[in-house]
Amino acid sequence: MSSPPTSVLKGQTALPTDKVQQIGLLNAVNDKYGGVVVDMKEPMDFHIYVPLLRASISQWRQQGKKGVWIKLPIQQANLVEPTVKEGFRYHHAESNYLMLVYWIPDSPDTLPANASHIVGIGAFVMNNKREVLVVKEKHGYFKGKDAWKFPTGVVNQGEDICAAAIREVKEETGIDTEFMEILAFNQTHQQFLGKSDLFFVCMLQPLSFDITKQDSEIKAAQWIPIDEYVNQTYNREHKPFEYVAKICLTKSQSNYGGFSAVHTLTSSGKQPYLYFNGQDFKP
Repeated sequence: MSSPPTSVLKGQTALPTDKVQQIGLLNAVNDKYGGVVVDMKEPMDFHIYVPLLRASISQWRQQGKKGVWIKLPIQQANLVEPTVKEGFRYHHAESNYLMLVYWIPDSPDTLPANASHIVGIGAFVMNNKREVLVVKEKHGYFKGKDAWKFPTGVVNQGEDICAAAIREVKEETGIDTEFMEILAFNQTHQQFLGKSDLFFVCMLQPLSFDITKQDSEIKAAQWIPIDEYVNQTYNREHKPFEYVAKICLTKSQSNYGGFSAVHTLTSSGKQPYLYFNGQDFKP
């Protein structure tokens, strides 16, 4: 009986060059940090996959590569277990794939961790009657609490903060808005799925005023005087909410300077937003 192919985990002998050439290698591209990325797009039986993976790691070790990233689409879930058995670990998962990673050198692993934060927004929208747009939610933390709150939500992957604020207000209340400023933000830890949370308080100007609430998520939505919102019992009993309410009240009364958004251009051609204090700096 022939013996199974030799694993090439850390500390073990790499496969000979002629053996690697005989078996073949996985298709991979170099990343910017001395590693390789394998995007498994075609179905493959694990009896074929495992020798290819072992031969590839042997080759990458000889080439001085560092991190190995293997992206397995959900259709190839059969390859997760054999990949883990070869020394890989989970890095992150999305709805249609799982990413596994492996550190080749006998040195400290410097592969970056999975995303550490979730980004959320709260939308401060005030009309010319000094009324603010508020909602009561059917679900979540505020379910059953007799408290009005700003429209809130999570920023989607690839979505700008200013765009997320406009979208959330539209979804929850039907109100069209224009982004004005970021007034404040806070950071909390051990939130959803153990992630940290960055929450941005955004000021938006209403472009429409007739409310059409989102029936699936919102119990009630209306315009109320800003003083009524600020002086709610819930805000007085919860300091973070009290601070946000007072910041928004101050903005409505005086020349409190938030952070405006301006399009910039990176060297790679991307167009992110830069947020800056418009009172102190003009681009």
